[in-house]
Amino acid sequence: MRHDPARGPAPGPRPPLGPRGPRGPLGPLTPHARRLAALARTARFRLERATAGRGTGPDALLPPPAHLSLRDSRTLNLALAAPEPGLRTAELLISRGHRRFRVPLAVERDTDGGPLLTATVTLRDALDAAPVAPGTPRTPRTPRAPLIQGTPTPLLTEGVWRLAVATSGADGRVRRRGLALADVGAPPPGPTAPHAPSPRTGTLIRVVRCRGGRAAVQVTRSRPRAELVRFVPRGDGITVYGRVVAGPRGQALTRWAARAVRRRDGLVAPVELVWDGDRFSFALPLGAMAGADPGQWVWDFRVGELGLGRRLTDVRDLPSAFPTPFRLVALPGGRLVRAHPHLTASGAFAVTCLDITEETS
Repeated sequence: MRHDPARGPAPGPRPPLGPRGPRGPLGPLTPHARRLAALARTARFRLERATAGRGTGPDALLPPPAHLSLRDSRTLNLALAAPEPGLRTAELLISRGHRRFRVPLAVERDTDGGPLLTATVTLRDALDAAPVAPGTPRTPRTPRAPLIQGTPTPLLTEGVWRLAVATSGADGRVRRRGLALADVGAPPPGPTAPHAPSPRTGTLIRVVRCRGGRAAVQVTRSRPRAELVRFVPRGDGITVYGRVVAGPRGQALTRWAARAVRRRDGLVAPVELVWDGDRFSFALPLGAMAGADPGQWVWDFRVGELGLGRRLTDVRDLPSAFPTPFRLVALPGGRLVRAHPHLTASGAFAVTCLDITEETS
């Protein structure tokens, strides 16, 4: 298409797009953009929960079940009294939009002898799905839950999924009703949190109460994290093992660099990473850390732009649950360093180190 000179100079060529960063199409998001994205995400969840709770009149909900729990963002357990006698079939429906998964409900006997509908089903994040073999037909509008040990396993995407029970009686009439969830308030404080994210994908799946008291399952994806797996102390050093969760994969990760950052003034010591897929390892640069300045210093660690720590856990008090002793490390050249690798209250991995060569000589 020719350019008309009367309309001014011709526009120049568009600049090429940069590589896709971990949180934005053109690179890492700024702190202000991250806050806006978090606010938009919270508003979307509120809207979905309000939508999921619509149409919940007194006849549209079953009474609160005898038991409804979700453990480790995976295992959903349900037990409710049969709404009417003589049921032919009963199913638990887990739906969001046009997607729906059906879980058969078994009939058992309650302590009072009445019929009890029960189900135990494993919920999986769609990111954690096994790869589909080439040539396998797909039906995105009518997904079928894969079978794991004979049990249907729903693959859930991020959002709010409604819980309902579909029953059919002897007359063949099918009724679909939601599950009411009693408002019991916050659970009492304890050593663990009431909800735990998936240790594999970081996705948090939990039971929530929507408008009108309807029960639903909310799936919240994790932002990119550098998760500490373990650290191995030796007499001549300490090796740290971790993995990147909900981040980029493949060659994009190999371009990431790691560094130790001194907490007080931000002094940086480079770290040499070794990658194995989305997992990494590195040796603590204790020589550079302890030799930077005299005195005892606390260092944090970053992989790319992600702070290293253990956050995909339901443990509330990490320092008390995972106490670590001080270690004496003999460095090449005869230097002796006292190091204390530990987890902070926020879950960050930190190391306190001090060169004690002169004190022991």
